[in-house]
Amino acid sequence: MMFDIVHKHTGWIEVICGSMFSGKTEELIRRLKRAEIARQKVKIFKPKIDKRFSDTDIVSHSEQKISSQVVNGAKKIISLALEAHVVGIDESQFFKSDLIDVCNTMANMGKRVIVAGLDMDYKGEPFGPIPKLLSIAEYITKTHAICVVCGNPANYTYRTTDEKGQVLLGASDKYEARCRNCYIPPVKKKSSREDK
Repeated sequence: MMFDIVHKHTGWIEVICGSMFSGKTEELIRRLKRAEIARQKVKIFKPKIDKRFSDTDIVSHSEQKISSQVVNGAKKIISLALEAHVVGIDESQFFKSDLIDVCNTMANMGKRVIVAGLDMDYKGEPFGPIPKLLSIAEYITKTHAICVVCGNPANYTYRTTDEKGQVLLGASDKYEARCRNCYIPPVKKKSSREDK
């Protein structure tokens, strides 16, 4: 007995996550350039907030770069990527939680969606939409940096300044990669009730 199989292009979500200096953007650029070599239509996005190395390009700490489109929010990505086969999104931790629906929608449209971003902030806590994207992604790559203190694989982003707030743009001027043993979480300030 013969069965008719309907071939349909299936989309999926890939997440590249890890600490700062772990090669997330470098890996994203590598995958996107390979897609371009394969003559796939590629659209690349980054949040407007990220102007550390370039206003428009995605740039890795190793100075690799690729042109991207800057967006104010995740919802705009769908309409801008309608013709794309592959969609790359860098610094995804800076987007709001609507990025999750945007990625799902594009994957359901048959697109390969590659998302890169920090999975933890400088406090070692889940960062932005990345943790939820990890739970729905078909493919996950966890990258590691090298601990600047001992040389072991580093999974944490250590803030070297006293500045507060979850979002603080910077590079080696404000952050270091640390392993679990060398990472020192910031001290939580006690509330006035606890002080009494």
